Amino acid sequence: MQQSYVTNEHMEMLLSDVLEVYGYDFTDYARASLKRRLNRIFLLDRFSSFAEFRYRVINDGDYFKRFVEEITVNVTEMFRDPGFYKALREQILPVLSTHPFIRIWHAGCSTGEEVYSMAVLLQEAGVLQKSLIYATDINPGVLEKLRNGIFPLSAMKLYSENYIASGGKKDFSSYYTAKYDHAKFDDSLSQRMIVSTHNLVSDRSFNEFQLICCRNVLIYFNKTLQDKALELFDASLEKLGFLALGAKEQLKFSTISKSYRQEGKEKIWRKVA
Repeated sequence: MQQSYVTNEHMEMLLSDVLEVYGYDFTDYARASLKRRLNRIFLLDRFSSFAEFRYRVINDGDYFKRFVEEITVNVTEMFRDPGFYKALREQILPVLSTHPFIRIWHAGCSTGEEVYSMAVLLQEAGVLQKSLIYATDINPGVLEKLRNGIFPLSAMKLYSENYIASGGKKDFSSYYTAKYDHAKFDDSLSQRMIVSTHNLVSDRSFNEFQLICCRNVLIYFNKTLQDKALELFDASLEKLGFLALGAKEQLKFSTISKSYRQEGKEKIWRKVA
C-alpha cells in the first residue's frame, strides 16, 4: 500500500488543532523544516492515513508529548562552537563577574548540554555560587534529561575536545562520573539551575537577565516569530546585558537591532539603548 504523507493542507489543519486543543502555537515555525519533521514522525510511527495521525495527536496526551519532541529540534552538544565559548570565557564573563548576582537565561535549551557548559564556565570563573541559570524549553521531555544531568559517555571525547578548544584547562572528566555507558555530571553544577517549560511564542518575560542565550532556535522560526522572540529577549534583558545567538542567526533587520552592538566576531550583542 502506498504511504500517505502530510500535505501542506494537512499541516495547516494539524497546527490549528494543536493550538486549539493544547495551546501550543507552531503556526509561525518555518514551514519547510516543520513539514519534513511531520512527515518523519508520520513514517516512523507507521500511520496508515493522515486522519489516523491527526486523531492520535488530538486525543492522546501522552502521544502529543512525543509529537512535540519530534517536531521541535533537539540537536545540541557541549561547548558547541568553541570560539563562542572562548569569547564568553574571555570577554563576557569578566564583565558579568562585576555584578553582585548573575542571572542567565538559556532559552530553547533542549537537553541541556549548553546549560552545563555554561555552568562549567561559571565555576571556572569562580562565580557559579552567585549565579542562577534559567533553562527553558517548550518540550518537557528534553528538560527531564537536563534535570538528570546524564549524557552518553560516547559523546565525552568530542565534548572534551570542544572544552579544550574553548580555553578549558582542567581535565574535563573531573566534571562527571562515568557509569556504564553514561556520564553523570556533578550536582554542584545543576544546583544553580532553574529548569522550566517556556514557550517563546506565547509566554511572557519572567525575569531580568544579564545574559540570554538562544542558540540555533530562531533559524526554525519565520520572520514574524523571530521578531516576537527577539522582542521578548529585549524585554527580559537589562541595559548593557548580552544576547547570544547561534552561528547562522542574526540581529540585522530585526525590530530590536538598533538597540544592540555586536561584540567581536561571535554572535554576541550588547544592549546599549
